[in-house]
Amino acid sequence: MADINIVQAHQLAPEQARAAAQEVVDKLAEQFELSCRWEGDELHFDRTGVNGKLTLAPNEARVQMTLGLFYGAFAGVVEAKLKDKMARVFAG
Repeated sequence: MADINIVQAHQLAPEQARAAAQEVVDKLAEQFELSCRWEGDELHFDRTGVNGKLTLAPNEARVQMTLGLFYGAFAGVVEAKLKDKMARVFAG
């Protein structure tokens, strides 16, 4: 198993941050066939072998993701792409 933890600063209004979070998780959902749901300011996503959440706070977005044995082998690539996507969408 592999854990990915990413913190991205932002200066977006709450509605914009929520839209950015949805864009990030939509891309993950497309790649990993994830189901996702909002619970307050947390966007949870999961499937067999992948689970996590993107949490919104004022001026910060945080992804916590766990990859199972199969996907764990690709953790470095997944983390790099996720960091890049978050940096782009939360830039405003």
